[in-house]
Amino acid sequence: MKTPLCDQFQIEFPIFAFSHCRDVVAAVSKAGGFGVLGALAFSAEQLQIELAWIDEHLDGKPYGVDIVMPAKLAEGAATATKEQLEAMIPQAHRDFIEDTLTKYEVPTLPEGVQGAESLLGWVPAGGQSHVDVALRHPIRLLVNALGPPPPDVVARAHAHNVPVAALVGSPEHAIKQREAGVDIIVASGTEAGGHTGEISTMVLVPQVVDAVAPAPVLAAGGIGTGRQIAAALALGAQGVWTGSVWLTTKESDLQPAVVEKVLRASSRDTVRSRAMTGKPARQLRTPWTEAWDSPDSPGALPMPLQFMATAEAYSRMYRAAEKDPSSMAAQLAGTPVGQIAGMMSSVRPVRDVIFDMVEEYTQAVERMRSMGE
Repeated sequence: MKTPLCDQFQIEFPIFAFSHCRDVVAAVSKAGGFGVLGALAFSAEQLQIELAWIDEHLDGKPYGVDIVMPAKLAEGAATATKEQLEAMIPQAHRDFIEDTLTKYEVPTLPEGVQGAESLLGWVPAGGQSHVDVALRHPIRLLVNALGPPPPDVVARAHAHNVPVAALVGSPEHAIKQREAGVDIIVASGTEAGGHTGEISTMVLVPQVVDAVAPAPVLAAGGIGTGRQIAAALALGAQGVWTGSVWLTTKESDLQPAVVEKVLRASSRDTVRSRAMTGKPARQLRTPWTEAWDSPDSPGALPMPLQFMATAEAYSRMYRAAEKDPSSMAAQLAGTPVGQIAGMMSSVRPVRDVIFDMVEEYTQAVERMRSMGE
């Protein structure tokens, strides 16, 4: 399984793992892979705390940080204040959200309990603050999603000898990323959890490999087993980018009620919906996603307004699910997750997941070798 990226990053296995949970990131890197912390969910101050913890627990093992700096936002959003953005949310959308929550008997938040921060890193200022924090730490990779990173971000990362990676959903996007100075391309198929395009992994990866050669490519989308890693490398990738498979690990901080939903889900129980962020993102199919995709929906708002409009609603439904997983309100709680959910059936330590991937990869390669004899 050794590839040039293993030598570049001094890792045992070319398994890159995206997670918003620092424990998962640390466990992956300790097990010989490469953990990448998703910064979006944190304020700059919180990200500093998370990265300081990782530094203390990794004993010099490499890790990276994933930021989100969308190339396209609602008109005027890039320079608007939070108050101005809030004013852009139509009352019809606020009413639809509250009506849906009422239908499923989702309680309001208790007095004094704050909902999720609604803006986070969706706008340039937030993303730049994440870059500022990340580059103060010994990160080995900076990753961007939803378009080419700004030129100054690429330049700053390179000045710190930190390579830049970016997620793409088409070969055309991959070429644009390379033109922007991105070093590593993550070809993310439609099977992936979170923001994703429409081309399947099996089709996308070789197209991207050919489009950006000789730049290294990571295959992403529905990958969580050793057989799939073998397939990815056969398609020309130098490694894999994984995410959903870590949601049900022992180290994951995903809410237990939602973990149980993922464990019960089949590959058909995910849907690409704009309900969460305004852009198509694969997630668990729930009454919440179905409501936003129904004829009665006012339609998703452009980024970052959709998440701003729904942030408190998510806090309410997750809190309800935590208190009573069998309640009507709990039905709404979901999570970004890919079609690999259909192969995730138990909670296991990160280390076991990594080693099972490696063992299955070895068996797959040996099996293919024996076929050719």
